[in-house]
Amino acid sequence: MKYKLIAILVGISTVLLTVSLPTAVAATSKLSMTVKQTPNVIEPLLTFYGTLTPKKSGLVVKIQSEINGKWSDTRFSTKTTKLGTWKLETVVTAQNSVINYRARTTVGSKVIYSTSKKITVKPAAQISETDPAKAVEALGPGGRIHGVDISRWQHPYGKLIDFTKMYSAGIRFAMIKASDTRDDADALALKYLLLDRPAAQAAGIYTGFYHYAVLPNTSDRAAIIRDATAQAQKVIWRVSAIGGLTARDLPYALDLENNCVKVASNGSCATYATRSSVTLWAETFMEILNDKLGRKPIFYSYPSFLEGAMAKSAALNKYPLWLAQYSINPFDPINQPGLKPAGCYVHSWTSSACQSQWIIWQYSSCGIGVRYGVPSSRVDLNVFRGTAQNFIDLTAGTWVPEPIDLMPINEATTMLISKQRATDTSKAVTFDVGVNRPDGSPVVTGTVRFAFDPLAVNKPTLTQTVTRAASGLWTLSITGLTAGSWAGSIQFSDQTKTHAATQLPVTFDLLQGVAPTPKPTVSTTPKPAIDGCKNQIRN
Repeated sequence: MKYKLIAILVGISTVLLTVSLPTAVAATSKLSMTVKQTPNVIEPLLTFYGTLTPKKSGLVVKIQSEINGKWSDTRFSTKTTKLGTWKLETVVTAQNSVINYRARTTVGSKVIYSTSKKITVKPAAQISETDPAKAVEALGPGGRIHGVDISRWQHPYGKLIDFTKMYSAGIRFAMIKASDTRDDADALALKYLLLDRPAAQAAGIYTGFYHYAVLPNTSDRAAIIRDATAQAQKVIWRVSAIGGLTARDLPYALDLENNCVKVASNGSCATYATRSSVTLWAETFMEILNDKLGRKPIFYSYPSFLEGAMAKSAALNKYPLWLAQYSINPFDPINQPGLKPAGCYVHSWTSSACQSQWIIWQYSSCGIGVRYGVPSSRVDLNVFRGTAQNFIDLTAGTWVPEPIDLMPINEATTMLISKQRATDTSKAVTFDVGVNRPDGSPVVTGTVRFAFDPLAVNKPTLTQTVTRAASGLWTLSITGLTAGSWAGSIQFSDQTKTHAATQLPVTFDLLQGVAPTPKPTVSTTPKPAIDGCKNQIRN
């Protein structure tokens, strides 16, 4: 049997073969493996992937096969990523052969194995055309290539997506939320990215990624550029952590749909970023990703935001547009996003013919989840504009990270408290805090909090609120302190362990303030339920 490593091509048939959790020889490490027959154009294709826990990068994972009762190494091996994940693909020339596979690696001096799995390689469906683009069938509405976009919301209670069912339902690409400005949301995005990307690709589905952006609360040009640069760095580190981009990956997308930079106490927006600020931030972010990853990133938003919150930009319209507009039926070939009842939305991607130059159209947020193997009730649905070859062209060129691209571990940090405000107990004590990396750029992840001096007595219970002004800049508000002199420290910590913890001592005095007047309780009438899918396409 002759094997060779190749870039995956999408085909017609798929067989799901999932391996259970591994048995470990090493007491503290476990190696998991999943193997699937991935749709391919000519010969069957096997995809092996799994995770080493606890995560260790750079360890060699080898695939073993059992023949005549004896286990031996195959010629195929790969290395674990920084997140402990691993993956490799290979074509097989044998058909209807039954064989056992397992993965092995060495942690320290201990050799550990995944659980083995006996599989049968099924013949691939015959395709008369050898052009790989022909395998990306246009099975969506209007004869377009059909796709979804997914995030943690498609994993209620941690349930997994059945990508084999999704492929059988005609989906050929999935845009996965892979990163977020906010650390808590970013951690969840990473969790499901590690599950969804290999499973989707093994089922024959191309994967793209998107970053949900929260803009900084500043109008200073230099500060805006610093923040966009820091968030772009988070994306580069994320792509590096999953081993780079392959021929089964679409470009990374920027999800920019909110220009509120300060929220009022009642939940409404108190401050919006200016058009010029939003545009500058987007231009900076997109340019960095384009230069670093070697593929043009995709820009996601909706028409009224592009028209009302951003300025027209020649620097932005060179990037592919992923446009969201619902309540328009994509089955009608003359329908398209970007049009108003009369005229069109005017923005960076509007042509002289009053049409939006989009490449992906998110036409519904109300796809029927169960139809696509998604455990949530709803899933966003998209169609691709163009031919199968246009689609394949987006995957051209791979990107393999170099050591400088990898996320640092406990990188040294420095802190500066630029302003401190403490008057009396009726008002919050606030600190404006900045934390930087060794090169003077802002930290990308992490947060700050106040800690009492260890020798302090009668420590009251505090309420601490951290408001992000920009990357590496926060306003920390503290309530619940009693009158008197207080000592403690402002501490920076990073749950991802990218940046090292640091702290600065602080002291302040509080006078006794006037107790606030209790607000009367006001009974409210429950608002009627709103149908979020009203007038949307339920496909």
